[in-house]
Amino acid sequence: MEKKAILLDEKDNVATCTSEAQPEDMVICHGGGRAKVRAVELIPIWHKIALKPIAKGEMVYKYGEIIGETLRDIPQGGWVSHENIRSIPRDYASEYVMGKEGK
Repeated sequence: MEKKAILLDEKDNVATCTSEAQPEDMVICHGGGRAKVRAVELIPIWHKIALKPIAKGEMVYKYGEIIGETLRDIPQGGWVSHENIRSIPRDYASEYVMGKEGK
């Protein structure tokens, strides 16, 4: 069965499923990028699916931003969750772009 997912940036290696995907479902990604991937396990609604194999220690990109680092290998079509990635602390102050006035 075909399912849909959100893929907003071409550099993303995960997409967000808009409905539950069962193993063997073909997930078609729409948005800023396009991709197809077959689910290899149950992916709950609004959760992430790996668009390619992601090796342990690699960064996970969603919506064009790093959202974490993998704790173990994740296969293409696998569920990307809090159990197999860890958050990467960010220094938002240094990422903030000051306005022209410097305020």
